[in-house]
Amino acid sequence: MRLFRRLTRKDSLVGRLIRLASVWFIFSLVITGIALTAYFHQAALQRFQLNVKQIADNLYADTDIDHSGKVVTPPFFDTRTNRVYSGLYWQVSEIDAKGAISDAARSRSLWNEHIPIPATTLGEAKARIGEGVFYDSIGPEGEPLRVAAVYSKIDGRAFVFLAAEDRAPMDKDVRRFALITAAALIVLALGSLVAIFIQVRVGLRPLFDLTDEIAHIQGGTQQRLLKSYPAEITPVATQLNAFLDYSQEVVERQRMHVGNLAHALKTPLAVLMASAGSQDGELPEIMRKQAETMRAQVDHHLRRARAAARSQALGERTPVEPVLDELAVMLEQVFQDKGVIIDWRTPDDLAFRGEKQDLQEIAGNLLENASIWCRKKVRITAEFNPVDQSMSLAIEDDGPGLDEARFDEVLKRGARLDESVPGSGLGLSIVDELVRAYGGTLTFGKSQIGGLKVLAKLPANLDGAAA
Repeated sequence: MRLFRRLTRKDSLVGRLIRLASVWFIFSLVITGIALTAYFHQAALQRFQLNVKQIADNLYADTDIDHSGKVVTPPFFDTRTNRVYSGLYWQVSEIDAKGAISDAARSRSLWNEHIPIPATTLGEAKARIGEGVFYDSIGPEGEPLRVAAVYSKIDGRAFVFLAAEDRAPMDKDVRRFALITAAALIVLALGSLVAIFIQVRVGLRPLFDLTDEIAHIQGGTQQRLLKSYPAEITPVATQLNAFLDYSQEVVERQRMHVGNLAHALKTPLAVLMASAGSQDGELPEIMRKQAETMRAQVDHHLRRARAAARSQALGERTPVEPVLDELAVMLEQVFQDKGVIIDWRTPDDLAFRGEKQDLQEIAGNLLENASIWCRKKVRITAEFNPVDQSMSLAIEDDGPGLDEARFDEVLKRGARLDESVPGSGLGLSIVDELVRAYGGTLTFGKSQIGGLKVLAKLPANLDGAAA
């Protein structure tokens, strides 16, 4: 069923091709069924007309006029012509000089009825003397008739020789043939569609397996392609694994360079801080402040570089629930004197597609900021969006909130909500840059519990779900 859903997706090229081929195949079968039925109907009608035409020709050839002017018809050995309303009839009608038609002779099967002939058909028969024409009519008991009419003259007198037979049995045979043909073609269509589906299922299964493995790699549940693939797909799988190895190697190398740079910069800064020591004076104070600023900037940019490197790595994933639980417990202890209560909610199987350290940095800074400004209550809610495989991390507090005009201002590096509150003002800026490094967004709004609401959108997936 999963494969069927994939093939029936509107954006599936294979699915579109299969649907197009199926429609064309069914259309071809319908046309074939109609053509076969039409051919059988025509062949059956020709065979049916042959018998009727033979009776009309016998009438035309053997009818005579005796010395008294009476029309004499030949004998017929088909007993149906002697049985009333049997379904087989013949009739000889004479046409006078004024064009009036009168029955000169008829079969006993007609009893007191007669076979009508339309004027247009009579005109066509006159134009084809001795050849005969066919038309449909209604019999004595309302049965459908196929009639053969032959026009000729005997001793100067004009006659039309009619032979008719009930065509209901023939029509029934045609309908039976149409039903049998339709049933056979439907069975053929179903069998062919099943065969196509089985072929596609077997043939494309490795491609869908490859897609699933790539999704698992993006979701962080595996690091490499692990399955064996047919010879046609093996080169692709090999190249993808090579690319994954290269990507991991590049990320590790970036991490190593960032770490080396951190050590290289922090050591001179530590020397400057130690040199300034606790000496009094303007110069030591300037050195201490500038060294602290440089250390904060180094930490900020190194953190940003690490986040950028980690965001490029495939396969990283961090369960959200334990991180939020750990942060909530820690911050409730930190703000114990204030009595802060942190209410956190998240799906059990929600996972952040990134490293744990970055999720802690993002959620931790936002929760700490909310704990500083709240009165008592902080709420953090994580929700999964399956449409774009992301999660929304909403942090709300019941504090004084923030004017909408300052929403953009607080994301600037070094900006602070209140100068009287301790801090460097880098927290929200760091969070914003980390979120952007993962391709997410950070927005502000009004909280339902009275204060500020910060909404971070980050890449995520559910455990066991394709990314």
